[in-house]
Amino acid sequence: MRLPKLRRALAATVAAAVLAGCGSTAASDSSTSAGTTRSSVADTTSAVSVTDATTVADALADNIEVDAGDTSYDEADVVDVSLADSSATSDSDAVTSEDGTVTITAAGTYRLHGELAGQVVVDSAADGVVRLVLDDATITSETTSAINVVDAESVVVVLADGSDNSLTDASTYDDTSEEASTGALYSTADLTIGGSGSLTVTGNANNGVVGKDGLVISGGSIEVTSVDDGIIGKDYLVVSDGDVTIDSVDDGLKSDNTTDAGAGFVLVEGGSIQISSQDDAVKGVQVLVSGGAIDVAGSNEAIEGSLIIIDDGDIELHSADDGINVTSSDDSAATDGTAGGQPGMGGGGMEADDSLNLVINGGTIEVWSSGDGLDSNGYATITGGDITVYGPTSDGNGALDVNGTFAITGGTLMATGSSGMMVAPSTDSAQGWIATALSTTAVAGSEVVITDADGTEIAAYTVAKDFASVVYSSADIEQGATYTLSVDGTEIAVTAGDAPAGGRGPMGG
Repeated sequence: MRLPKLRRALAATVAAAVLAGCGSTAASDSSTSAGTTRSSVADTTSAVSVTDATTVADALADNIEVDAGDTSYDEADVVDVSLADSSATSDSDAVTSEDGTVTITAAGTYRLHGELAGQVVVDSAADGVVRLVLDDATITSETTSAINVVDAESVVVVLADGSDNSLTDASTYDDTSEEASTGALYSTADLTIGGSGSLTVTGNANNGVVGKDGLVISGGSIEVTSVDDGIIGKDYLVVSDGDVTIDSVDDGLKSDNTTDAGAGFVLVEGGSIQISSQDDAVKGVQVLVSGGAIDVAGSNEAIEGSLIIIDDGDIELHSADDGINVTSSDDSAATDGTAGGQPGMGGGGMEADDSLNLVINGGTIEVWSSGDGLDSNGYATITGGDITVYGPTSDGNGALDVNGTFAITGGTLMATGSSGMMVAPSTDSAQGWIATALSTTAVAGSEVVITDADGTEIAAYTVAKDFASVVYSSADIEQGATYTLSVDGTEIAVTAGDAPAGGRGPMGG
């Protein structure tokens, strides 16, 4: 595996143990908003350096450089590789076939077509890109992965226009050593997948697609089904375009380098992503979203990372536990994550970890969670976007859960859920907010109308899930002013900026 190019270092390994804590009232005013100096327990419990990044661009400037491969090529340079049964034919000396294994040993562009009962191996020690053009190629292995990149400077998989391609691995691998491949499409080199064709990947033994360096998806229609993780890019996983569908038993999209500075990030810049996962749908040390569409139909936790920044995008999240969870990337240290929690406990009561931050600058975000809707064991800042949270119905969690300062300076937030662990934003937030607990639980389909002192309607929502609390913020709310919140005609007077009695808020530092 060749060394990645580094820019400035962002962070070392994450090792903080963060507990879901007890309740308080409103957010503390003593800490400042995201990106400024904060004092907290993180100084002694985390090895992560605090980043000032509050936008995706800021975060990327500190991360390792993304190496996106070029999917374009000169047709005159293409080497034809015809797959048939357990062998392949080609005029190139760089292509050999033996006992079901087709090996490519030099940089260049190779068009693979036909059906292979076996494996394609890329083992090119020389510099240069190995470009695999899949043009109606079906590769099925009964002993290992379908494609295994053992060595290359970088690899680009191009899905030919109009082509349908399939990669399927064995249900049990002959080689299970530490150096063995662990996915139907496996690469030790930087990997880019693009083009305009389609690719179906079936991971029967482990993962679907694995990049042990960086992984970029720049196009194509890609469908992954796996018994473990769907798509992994160790140093980074970038989706810039294409349609990606994942059905995984474990995590969906994941970047899992928690040891190297500036690595381990998932970046979604464009395209369309649909995920059904039994664990975390999108997971990285950082999760950065600047565009595209993310639809998580099912998950344990939909998005999880130590730093989550959303600048734009169309996002819908469904989770059995937290919708968005900002927590330590060290799984062994993480203690937050049991749906429903323990009676009387939840996030937001313990001191905040400076290495953990949630920033939402834009986009349309809809969260359906059985655990916390937006949960940060550190800090949270909302500067823009249209955010709707349908939070938990049990009192062990809340629609909002922030341990440190929870600042709102822009955007629109509507969060509903249970009232037992209710969190209100910081009282010194630049944008006004109202928060109230209901005397009884309102049923799904109830209409919430917010009016000002003159009777002018500020907002109206039909809430699609049972709820016993409401938190709302927009540019139309003036801190200190009185508003009327009506739930199916039952009115409640609320003062903007006042935490509800019995409510909770981040403790701050």
